[in-house]
Amino acid sequence: MTTAASASAVSPSTSVRVPVWAWALLAFAVFALYVVSQENGALLSASAAQMLHELTHDARHALGVPCH
Repeated sequence: MTTAASASAVSPSTSVRVPVWAWALLAFAVFALYVVSQENGALLSASAAQMLHELTHDARHALGVPCH
């Protein structure tokens, strides 16, 4: 005799499918976090990196990233 609880139990081998857009959003978020926190000229030219640094200066400090 089976009970309702045992009949509706999920097997441990069930996998969760993550949509492609969620992976793309995660990749964009990680890249944006890199740009805000670490970009100091590795990907951009010096003048563009300086402009980006000034635009994101307060966000860097709010995240606890030292930049000086």
